Amino acid sequence: MLAVTITDASLRYGDEWVFENLKLTLEACKWTCLLGRSGAGKSSLLRLIAGLLDDDADAISQIHLSTSDGQPVSGRIAWMAQQDLLLPWLKVLDNIVLGARLRGRGQVTAQLTAQAMKLLQRVGLEGFEARYPDSLSGGQRQRVALARTLLEDKPLVLMDEPFSSLDAITRYKLQDLAAELLHDRTILLITHDPAEALRMGHQVMVFGRNELGAPLVPPGEPLRALDDPTLLPLQAGLLEELLEAVH
Repeated sequence: MLAVTITDASLRYGDEWVFENLKLTLEACKWTCLLGRSGAGKSSLLRLIAGLLDDDADAISQIHLSTSDGQPVSGRIAWMAQQDLLLPWLKVLDNIVLGARLRGRGQVTAQLTAQAMKLLQRVGLEGFEARYPDSLSGGQRQRVALARTLLEDKPLVLMDEPFSSLDAITRYKLQDLAAELLHDRTILLITHDPAEALRMGHQVMVFGRNELGAPLVPPGEPLRALDDPTLLPLQAGLLEELLEAVH
């Protein structure tokens, strides 16, 4: 189990601050959901945590990460993006093991292949290993992306709106599946949907103008029912916060 405390997270381009001195605690094996307007810096914060801004010569950034076990967070992060990022010329199985293949210079062991096949079964795609991405639906492609994320077997998972491009029913089902399969990971999820954040999050925060709002802890445990009457006023409150952040 891994908890991560983020302090002094700052990013600017030239004289313009994207955010400055942000603080955020990701509790072990729980979902933290970030809401915010487009351009607020949510995805940039994820990239900063993951160390993906280091090669951006135009960015001036800093961040301090401390972990519950005292070990560096580097090498212990998995990423799931809004786009599935499947390579169209690779079959489903090859897409799932791609990260391991790149790190191992082409070597994919029989054990790793067996793990990938088991994950395909867990995400409901048994028998799809030889298909190409263009034969899959959007929901199926994101299931492959989820299997790839699980194969990385990292304790911290950063999710950048992975369900936003899906239809409502597929999104709902994938929320359930992700919550089930990632129950033992520490999750930071970016979403534009207050209902999704309240359904999945142990804590919900609004990314306002250069700041994070106070954590909101919805009642009960994820996954919460969509028709839970206690969530409706919370959803309205989050929408108000988002509107205020725009102006």
